Amino acid sequence: MNDAPLVFHVDRLDLSYTPKVWAFAVERQAEIEEFFAGLQRDKPAVWNGRVLLLTRHETADGVFRGEFLETDYAGFAAWIAWGRPEASAYDCFGAPAILSADGAFLLGRMGPHTANTGKIYFPAGTPEPGDIVDGRIDFDFSVRRELKEETGLELAEFSAEPGWTTVIDGALIVHIKVLRSEQSAETLRSRILDHLAREPQPELSDILIARGPADFDPMMPGFVTGFLAQRFAGG
Repeated sequence: MNDAPLVFHVDRLDLSYTPKVWAFAVERQAEIEEFFAGLQRDKPAVWNGRVLLLTRHETADGVFRGEFLETDYAGFAAWIAWGRPEASAYDCFGAPAILSADGAFLLGRMGPHTANTGKIYFPAGTPEPGDIVDGRIDFDFSVRRELKEETGLELAEFSAEPGWTTVIDGALIVHIKVLRSEQSAETLRSRILDHLAREPQPELSDILIARGPADFDPMMPGFVTGFLAQRFAGG
């Protein structure tokens, strides 16, 4: 049985970028190329961009510190598909968790053209080189971008809770920023669906509302249910 995800609060993130090669991507290049060719045949919209990958981390005195390198999406996607084997790497990203005025969280179901079809997440994306500012990784910027791209909503309309909720589930590390809205869950869902309807190929196929554990779905990853379980329990 897998251990439950570790969920805890941090006051701030201190994330740096160091240019170096990811050994896993070099050593398994041929396998990665074969894997990614198959993925693109199945999901033609998937492309091999550049992403940022966490290579080490520590948490002390309320600060999560980590170091990232840059690699291609093909190697990153293969590593995840193969179960995130030991490779001196962590899949680390930021995610906005929209909390409605009536106490519900909103999540998106990934569309059929994406690599994670059907999975239910908070709006999120793997950090990109564009998130690097003066040698640091800006997760606030990343969260603002993903929120706008996937939901059409602007960060400025929310009240952000201080700090981050960090969820560690093996080699997966997610930093969640809770965004409080003055609107109801149904109103927010309707606004997001209107945005998705105007997009030529939206990443999300639907918006779900979670008001308690009864709304948990098998397509929600462990980091999502771990975070929600703590929040609904008053954590």
